[in-house]
Amino acid sequence: MQQRPNKISQFWQELKRRRVVHVITVYASVAFVIIELVNNLTEPLNLPPRLSTIVVVILAVGFPLIVILAWLYDLTPDGIERTRAVEELEDVKRLAIPNAWRVATYVSFVVIIGLLTLNIVGRSNELKAGDIQSLVILPFDNFTGDDELDYFVSGMHAALIGDMGQVGRLQVKSRTTSNAFKEKNMTIPEIALELGTDAALETAVMCLGDTICVQLRLVSTTGDEKQLWVADYREEKSQILNLYNRITKQIAEEVMIELSTDEKRRLDKMRSVDKEAYDAYLSSYELWGDLGKESLDKAYEYLNLAIKKDPEWAPLYAGMAQIWALRMQMALAEPNMARQMVHENIDRAFKLDPDFPYSHFLNGIFSTWTDWNWEAGERAFLKALSINPNDVMSRIYYAHLLIILQRPDEALIQGQLAVELDPLNPLILSLYASVLRSTGQFQKSLEYGKKALDISPDHSFSIGQVKRTLLSMGEFDKSFEYQKIVLTKFFGEELIQSFDSIFRTQGYVAAEKEIVRQFELLAQEKYVSSHVMASRHCSNGEYSKALDDLEKGYELHDPNMPYIATGDNGFVEFYDSTRFIAIVEKMNLSLPAD
Repeated sequence: MQQRPNKISQFWQELKRRRVVHVITVYASVAFVIIELVNNLTEPLNLPPRLSTIVVVILAVGFPLIVILAWLYDLTPDGIERTRAVEELEDVKRLAIPNAWRVATYVSFVVIIGLLTLNIVGRSNELKAGDIQSLVILPFDNFTGDDELDYFVSGMHAALIGDMGQVGRLQVKSRTTSNAFKEKNMTIPEIALELGTDAALETAVMCLGDTICVQLRLVSTTGDEKQLWVADYREEKSQILNLYNRITKQIAEEVMIELSTDEKRRLDKMRSVDKEAYDAYLSSYELWGDLGKESLDKAYEYLNLAIKKDPEWAPLYAGMAQIWALRMQMALAEPNMARQMVHENIDRAFKLDPDFPYSHFLNGIFSTWTDWNWEAGERAFLKALSINPNDVMSRIYYAHLLIILQRPDEALIQGQLAVELDPLNPLILSLYASVLRSTGQFQKSLEYGKKALDISPDHSFSIGQVKRTLLSMGEFDKSFEYQKIVLTKFFGEELIQSFDSIFRTQGYVAAEKEIVRQFELLAQEKYVSSHVMASRHCSNGEYSKALDDLEKGYELHDPNMPYIATGDNGFVEFYDSTRFIAIVEKMNLSLPAD
């Protein structure tokens, strides 16, 4: 007796007879092609980003509908007809399938397999979370046609780097390093290769007035250059701070970096700014690097103007604190008054915006080198870095605080991170060279100091660091050549030639004695750092005078005094001196353990 087929087998045969299986195969193939076309054409044709999602939804809704229609109706040479029940057909025709349907089905299978293969192979080239871990934001091109707006465009570049730096899982190269490529005719892959970054952000300002127009292009540099994202923004100038936040969040999304709760909170903060206040702030910012009285006074005027326009904006008060600190550093303001103004402005900035990292950085600087409050300094630097892990200045100065606190291993880590963030900044390289010298790594210190001079041959701080490292290595002849350059800021050309003549004829010790004598004469006419005098007297073997200088430096709160026990200042001979130990203890410092 012949066995009747089971219900599943019957249902399958019926699906084939009604061409449902073939319709599903063809529909899947066509849907696959449509989705791929939309995905690949969305960016080049600037189609709405949600278009691919809409297409998938429509195709998903259409699937059950097409299956129902395939079950109920059939496409015949006479047109569309309702599919007849199997009992109504002759046995020979029950499972007959037209050749056209067979061909369409086979072609669909080939298309699906081909697309799946391409997707699997191509998926290795698609961006994945973790592929982009470092980024350089290239200087903004000024396409406004007005070169007088360069200061504003430059300020936008610095502000976006600062904003993007708050994304902790993304290393953002600092402004100085980015600006090093402004005049260089280099491709993005060449820049990325030199910096070791995974991506670059090209930026341009197209219009700048009451409205700002910005074009951005994010390019992956891992493997072949690939455009990841392109965008145009048009925003009122008063909303520029919110624009930086929007750009930062969008780029984080594009490179698949999930923001932390604190990062989201900070970047979601909305804050408009008075247009004239922002202009004045950027004008002041451009003058901070020039330490002359005229420039600092002009910067002060700009900030006062900005405060009148927008008195509730924290960066203005942080800027004021910076101006007063620079005035104090350059002996352009009485120290006690300057310190008071610094603290008043920093406190005001904190109250207005506790999340502004530059305020915490300045607080770290003042707490360490002005107030000698090591605990407060460390808290401030760590707070600044918790808000902006890419804050290179907080990194390198925290490294120096760690050296002062006799924690060299931690200092080296922070210093290396700073160099990675700003590898083309001579100041950062030289400050790291100082850290290396303090840990006894003289050869490596010399390499970084000379690297800084390769970038900026006239960088006075770098020259001083190379001179001191060579002296630590016993390279007196080479050190003296750099020392002559350092001495030009104290003495005229005639004295420099006299020092050189003594060095050539009588040797280093004789030349150093004459230099110390001239410093003593100079100190009778104007203030010379007590720390500088102590170092000079110590190198000349005049230890009692050197200790007198250090005691004076303690009384005057000389900002270089925190380094006296680091081994970087030539005071090792005093480590068993009761006078020296008393100074160290009063400063709440420690001598090296070894």
